Amino acid sequence: MTDLFEKSIQTLELPRVLELLAAQAATEEGKDRCRALRPFTNPDDVARLQRETSAACAMIVLKGTPPLSGIRPVAASLQRADMGGALNTRELLDIAALLRCARSAKEYATGEGNAKTCIDHLFSSLQANRYLEDRISGSILSEEEIADAASPELADIRRHIRASSSKVRDILQKLISSSQAKYLQESIITMRSGRYVVPVKSECKNEIPGLVHDVSGSGGTFFIEPMAVVKTNNELRELQSREEKEIERILRELSAECAAHKEDIAQDYDLLVLIDCIFARARLSDKLRCTEPKLAKKGITLRKARHPLLDPKKAVPNDLYLGDQFDTLVITGPNTGGKTVTLKTIGLLTLMAQCGLHIPADADSTVVVFDHVLSDIGDEQSIAQSLSTFSSHMVNIVGILEECGPGSLILFDELGAGTDPVEGAALAAAIIESARERGALVCATTHYAELKVYAMTTKGVENASCEFNVETLAPTYKLLIGVPGKSNAFAISRRLGLPQAIIDKAAARIDAENVRFEDVLTQLDRQRQQMEKEKDEARKLRREMEESAKTAREYREKLEKEKAKAVEKAQAEARAIIQKARDTADKVFAELNEMRRRQEKEADWLEQNQRRSDLRRQLNEAEDALGSHEDLPVPPPTRPAKAGDTVELVKMGTRASVISVNKDGSLQLQAGILKITAKQEEVRVVEDADGGKKQAVQIAQRAEHKLRSLGASPEVDLRGMMTDEALLVLDRFLDSAVMGRLDTVTVIHGKGTGAVRKAVRDHLKRSKYVKSFRPGRFGEGEDGVTVVELR
Repeated sequence: MTDLFEKSIQTLELPRVLELLAAQAATEEGKDRCRALRPFTNPDDVARLQRETSAACAMIVLKGTPPLSGIRPVAASLQRADMGGALNTRELLDIAALLRCARSAKEYATGEGNAKTCIDHLFSSLQANRYLEDRISGSILSEEEIADAASPELADIRRHIRASSSKVRDILQKLISSSQAKYLQESIITMRSGRYVVPVKSECKNEIPGLVHDVSGSGGTFFIEPMAVVKTNNELRELQSREEKEIERILRELSAECAAHKEDIAQDYDLLVLIDCIFARARLSDKLRCTEPKLAKKGITLRKARHPLLDPKKAVPNDLYLGDQFDTLVITGPNTGGKTVTLKTIGLLTLMAQCGLHIPADADSTVVVFDHVLSDIGDEQSIAQSLSTFSSHMVNIVGILEECGPGSLILFDELGAGTDPVEGAALAAAIIESARERGALVCATTHYAELKVYAMTTKGVENASCEFNVETLAPTYKLLIGVPGKSNAFAISRRLGLPQAIIDKAAARIDAENVRFEDVLTQLDRQRQQMEKEKDEARKLRREMEESAKTAREYREKLEKEKAKAVEKAQAEARAIIQKARDTADKVFAELNEMRRRQEKEADWLEQNQRRSDLRRQLNEAEDALGSHEDLPVPPPTRPAKAGDTVELVKMGTRASVISVNKDGSLQLQAGILKITAKQEEVRVVEDADGGKKQAVQIAQRAEHKLRSLGASPEVDLRGMMTDEALLVLDRFLDSAVMGRLDTVTVIHGKGTGAVRKAVRDHLKRSKYVKSFRPGRFGEGEDGVTVVELR
């Protein structure tokens, strides 16, 4: 970087922006690097820096700033530790803080929801050393205090120190509380030269034997160590000496561990400072409301650009173009109109972009990476060098023309000023032409009408002006490209009260050609204002048309959405109807299948009962035919049975009670809960009925169970019945099931309205036959059946 380039950097006030950047850095070295930042001239480097700044901006938005505070330079400490030196507690704590910051920054970058960025490699390169960090933090509590846990030896020494101190204080406390207290100046225990002593009156110094360690300034108090504590104080001093040596050993050991990781710690420091600088650029971007500019090979386009050192609330944003359709911009207008600020804005924003900083302009702005940004701005008058304003400017211009080339941006302020206007204007035009021939982009401010004409008549050169409101005598600071400016000297003078006669005399002295030119400029300015007005009206009309089109588009989209929603709703309703019909059909088919299954099952049960009865009959007949049963002795004849007798059924061997004798001579018998009709010849009277009553009951129960179980069904179907009818059938079914000694039965009531199901279950709760019941499971009929467990 040349001296002239560095001088231009100072002139364009880049250091002031870098000072703002340094204020955003967290580390001292980061602040220094921010202040020392200079523009890069390689487009690849500039693009990389811009990407880094944008990545940091995105990370700050997502999760804030990384923890970078508390980092101090450690290179010198590491170098001394590497040479075998012992670091002090402050240096070791700085290294621990650095390691802690490196670990936190690494965790910051590896958190959840992180998108990949171009600065991830910086965070991943950090070498977190949690062991060394905890080792230092656990051993050193502060600059003045080493923790007991630093080593077992130190903990043991300090335990003995506390014990010895307590012992000394106990001895001295007894002395203070004894009769010797009258010899003391004060009843306190103090220390001199690291040893416990008591203050003794000078006239009583011989009353307390011991060692004198100090005398007060007045000589009235002797600080004496009584002989009773000399030995304990000596032990205490020895322990303190051992403590100091152990602390030195611990510090040397920690220093050696730091030296062993010297490269990693030094790399962490450099990376953290670099990350600090990147995030400082991001924070400044947010503070100044900046955006990332695009890099172009030619052509500066700054949209709504603001000078970064002006108050954002007051600065007037301007659109600035240079290098695309024209390579030279000549800015004219009155003093204090904003020409120099515009010139500096172009140069300063270009330098900021080349430093990797975002610029205060809209997002679609573009910049060019220049090899040199050279400026001649301000009053360079030097009394010491006997240089006038014109001479100083000319020295600068000579240097600029020697250095400029195709990769240069040149900024001239009041080019050709400070000398004869005619010669100055001609010289200014020649200088601009010379710079253009060398391939540089040029932006110049001037008051010379000749340069306005030169810009209007030369290809590649464009006029621009800073707008001035004559009515308010105030500049608007708005840049108008393509329109030459007026000095407005007569109008300003008239507004300030200069007599019209003097203004007329001045106007008469102006060359007629200049008058015509000023009239042309006035006409152009009037036309421009009219065009601006029409442009505003057209813009307003276009905005209204766009809003109407937007409203129509939104209305159409709304109609389309409502139409789609209506179609979707109709389709959903149709699907629901079809599904409901399908479900109903499936339910009907299922009920038909269930009815068919029930009918088949009931038929099976009837057939099965009939088969059982036939089989038992055939077995009985076969047994009778084959005579396979045992030959029982023929019971002797008995008297005719009468009511109240106990009889035995000859074929069944079952006993029963005679209830009554029918008219035809047949007997009505009661066998358990069964009532049986038998003839007189089928029974015989049992005389010892009381003795065999128990056996008769058992036989009757077995017979009853056998008879009942032959025809009992394990389930009953109540579907289609009314509630009262269903409960009557249920009672008969339960009686039959209990008599058949069934353990579990199934009551089929269906789902329907649920009235029969509720009535059945309420009845089952009250039934003495029921032990428990439950709804059917999957495959059993679910809630359409109730499975009952009988007692």
